[in-house]
Amino acid sequence: MSLATRNGTSPAEAPVTPPRVVRQRRIRPGLLGLAVLLIALGGLGAAFAVTSVRATGNYLAVARPVEVGRQLSADDLRPVQVAGGQGLAPVPADRIDEVLGKRAAVSLTPGTLLTMGQLTDAPLLGPDQQQFALGLDPAEVPARQLHPGDKLLLVSTPDDNADGSAAAGGTRFQATVIDTSTSETSDDIVVYLALAVRDVPAVVALTAQDRIAVVLTGAA
Repeated sequence: MSLATRNGTSPAEAPVTPPRVVRQRRIRPGLLGLAVLLIALGGLGAAFAVTSVRATGNYLAVARPVEVGRQLSADDLRPVQVAGGQGLAPVPADRIDEVLGKRAAVSLTPGTLLTMGQLTDAPLLGPDQQQFALGLDPAEVPARQLHPGDKLLLVSTPDDNADGSAAAGGTRFQATVIDTSTSETSDDIVVYLALAVRDVPAVVALTAQDRIAVVLTGAA
């Protein structure tokens, strides 16, 4: 016990400070449960991230542009290693033989993963259609470049050598581009079209008279 003296007099007892009582905090069960849940979710998220990173596979990717309707070749594809891939359905690299020869149902962009939904076995030439080759001057082509699957409208132009109603034009024919090429003997562009069988005779006659104008109505 500490003593204190006052002006040399006899010692006297000093007042004693009572001990401080620390009040314990009451932990709410709801907050404790929430903390445990957050810790558990964090652990699951970390485990999922590690698993996704480790789960890799070899898949097919597009190596160069592939137009609608063109058949796939080995040069159009390349194998790539992809980590995760959750929610995707790419074609595994070991199934390349199943996709070679199939046609592109949509335009394929280099660097993208290939899926079976982008491919088709259906030919561009339907059962009630015939193929027709139309030679056009570069100025007559309705786009800088035509692609398989593009929709065209062939319109007859007036006949300058006819009189009256015989000179009228404006007959329309629906056509679909199958392929294009450049003539080896001239600057003409050859467009291979799918035409309805009933329209082929009229289009052939109009082409012989140089009375066909081509309009692009829908790009593939």
